[in-house]
Amino acid sequence: MQDYLSQLNGPQRDAVAHLSGPELVIAGAGSGKTRVLTYKIVHLLAKGYEPWRILALTFTNKAAREMRERIEDLAGHDTARKLWMGTFHSIFARILRTHADRLGFRSSFTIYDAADSKSLVKMIIKDLSLDEKVYKPSTVLSSISMAKNALISPEDYRRDRDLIESDRRSRRPEIARIYAIYRDRCLTAGVMDFDDLLYYTNVLLRDNPDILCHYREFFRYVLVDEYQDTNFAQHLIVQRLTENQGNICVVGDDAQSIYSFRGANIANILNLRNAYPDLQVFKLERNYRSSRNIVNAAGSLIAKNRGQIPKNVFSENEAGAPVELVQSYSDYEESYLVANRISQLKLSGRDPYDEFAILYRTNAQSRILEEQLRKRNIPYRIYGGLSFYQRKEVKDAIAYFRLAINPHDDEALKRVINYPARGIGETTVGKIVHAAVGSNVSMWQVISDPVSHGLQVNAGTLRKLTDFRSLIESFCALVAAGDDAYAVATEIIARTRLLAVLVTDRTPESISKQENLQELLAGVMEFVQSRLESGADDQSGSPTLAAYMSEVSLATDQDTVSSGESAVTLMTVHAAKGLEFSNVFIVGVEEELFPSAMAAGSPAEIEEERRLLYVAITRAKHFCMLSYASSRFRNGQTVTSRPSRFIADIDARYMRAATGTQLPSAVNPIAGYRSSFHTPASRPSPVRRASSQASASPAATGQTLHTAAELSPGMRVEHSKFGQGTVAKIDNSMADTRITVDFDNTGSRVLLLKFARFTIIDN
Repeated sequence: MQDYLSQLNGPQRDAVAHLSGPELVIAGAGSGKTRVLTYKIVHLLAKGYEPWRILALTFTNKAAREMRERIEDLAGHDTARKLWMGTFHSIFARILRTHADRLGFRSSFTIYDAADSKSLVKMIIKDLSLDEKVYKPSTVLSSISMAKNALISPEDYRRDRDLIESDRRSRRPEIARIYAIYRDRCLTAGVMDFDDLLYYTNVLLRDNPDILCHYREFFRYVLVDEYQDTNFAQHLIVQRLTENQGNICVVGDDAQSIYSFRGANIANILNLRNAYPDLQVFKLERNYRSSRNIVNAAGSLIAKNRGQIPKNVFSENEAGAPVELVQSYSDYEESYLVANRISQLKLSGRDPYDEFAILYRTNAQSRILEEQLRKRNIPYRIYGGLSFYQRKEVKDAIAYFRLAINPHDDEALKRVINYPARGIGETTVGKIVHAAVGSNVSMWQVISDPVSHGLQVNAGTLRKLTDFRSLIESFCALVAAGDDAYAVATEIIARTRLLAVLVTDRTPESISKQENLQELLAGVMEFVQSRLESGADDQSGSPTLAAYMSEVSLATDQDTVSSGESAVTLMTVHAAKGLEFSNVFIVGVEEELFPSAMAAGSPAEIEEERRLLYVAITRAKHFCMLSYASSRFRNGQTVTSRPSRFIADIDARYMRAATGTQLPSAVNPIAGYRSSFHTPASRPSPVRRASSQASASPAATGQTLHTAAELSPGMRVEHSKFGQGTVAKIDNSMADTRITVDFDNTGSRVLLLKFARFTIIDN
């Protein structure tokens, strides 16, 4: 361990060597945060601190494991294993087991995971005869969790007028009662949930001065990772353990505080001096990860935030390419351009697919990106989540689509016969399955003629089955009538109330599910428009729900990546924190998407959204691309999109438009800008002059139907989905005129003129 300090740069060494009082290490992106924490512990050991009296708290097991492995390399396995190092929850569970009797628990208490907690809450809601559509378990649990993290007991909750009034306005006045019952049942069962591990640790230290004194003296030094992500409960525990001796080192970056929806409070790190007046601040400002242009672009963006600790993050790496800015006409063209750019960079041979990441603000955005990657046979994986068509809410809707085409599909029927809840329980489903097997028929046949197949259910259940059968028959009738896929899909979503049951729940999980269902409908509409414009005459080419399902089945059945295969990573920006890639594509950088529409009314939330984009950009080592579309299908319709205000926050010196033309100004973020990525068969278009319509959606720029007489080969047109292109051919040989257009960015397309809407932009 003798030369460990020589392996650090100056600011890192100063932070590691400081041992006289409380310390805050502000670690900019890619500045060696984990290295400093690791070496700090090694330095403490070298100075005579016993390993079992050093407490190191992290947010993830992965972070704790990496730190321990590094310490083992420097100080040996026997020393490293004696450290009190782990996540907040694992360390506090250890403390709670030692003193469980003080809280009315046994030391052998078990810990509920999220599924266990949800199951118990669901049972309580049922016992209280409350409407589960109003008292959704996930929503109720979210309220209970926020209360615990704010150290609000059930008794305090009942006395809090603001909380009670908020619940009343949400039509959930019984949450306080549910919280109290939930707490009592956990005590009776001898269990704690994850939030309890923080809540009861605070209670233990607050109500037992002898225990608090013991741990204050026992832990000679406390270190905390990612302090910007701490909530009130975590901050208070750390403060209680260290407020007398002050031997504390917290490491974090206020510029990467992005988890307020989980209860994280940026004020904990911004106002740390209030808790520790003698606080010494050390800043790690050299970024070792990224090129200079990427670091400078991110720095100019985050500089616009008011609530922050000033810092000047810099890089001494190569200058690298400027951050690229790409505008597309639609979300379809955006996904095409991203997939095309990945192919181009991959062909250059510089990086494997593992070094490519596509980041988005919401999970719903993955659908159209996945489809474009599949079309190019580019392997991909969804990080920290499911592929679009594997998400529960999407699979539920797809199951109804399948039943509309084939009501004898037993697996689809079992999936949705009681979703949304209609009082057809597992016992009834079991009887239907038994009757179907006994008669060698489908479950649908049993439901259609229960008496003939010996189904033994009471009159009430029979009515519910009849209602379900009528619902599915109405969907089958729509399909039989030849309605297009979008018309049928929207009717199914509406009549089943798949979307309606989610709209009253404003939790992030529920909002994401709503967005996914809307995105599913966007995909169906896109399919219908594509089939109509291409003019396919045969049955397989018609825009029916059956034809759509054939495409979806191929998409969902295909393995996107084999085990161990290098693959492009798709993920939300929140999931990307802590990761790094050579090439990063950030899509949908638009107002009401990034920043989120839900942040619009709050300056603090806008600043968090800006931090989120900062995190996204700083994941990139060598190449970073930001893209936005002029139109996007959202909430059931194609809407105009505006470039995010954050684009104008980035210093133009560190960016370039894809054409290499002059970057947009802060006043008009897209003036004069167009993408320059082309397919091999396409022709480059002249750069358009800036106009007042540049940021408008295609629908707002006069997209209409045209006759063959208005067109001629060589004419320039603009399509809402495919972008700009050149008319290559006009074919009048068939009953319906077709035109071939070579689009600049999305290749050659044959369009049926009677359905194709576009604008003539150059004769």
